[in-house]
Amino acid sequence: MPATEFGIQGLELDWTGVCWDLDLVPERGGWSVKAFKGTKWQSVRDPIRRRYVLNKYRVLLTRAREGMIIWVPPGDPSDWTRPPQKYNCIAEYLKSCGIKEI
Repeated sequence: MPATEFGIQGLELDWTGVCWDLDLVPERGGWSVKAFKGTKWQSVRDPIRRRYVLNKYRVLLTRAREGMIIWVPPGDPSDWTRPPQKYNCIAEYLKSCGIKEI
């Protein structure tokens, strides 16, 4: 059953699956935080909203007791809102942290 960070707050689940999107992308020693508004991704500059996105991933990534699958979409070169190179950046970062690709 799909759930947001709000639906799983405080839960401990045996197994979880997380979809990682372009709202949080590792870039040059930091994080690029974006929000999808209208038809495009826009940078989030407000520190409170940036913290919210980081906290969202903290919640999503800390609910599993047994294991977790993190799915990073492949992107779509024909859709400018889903650039494959950005998704590849996320996948490469996760692999560099020791997460195994399956």
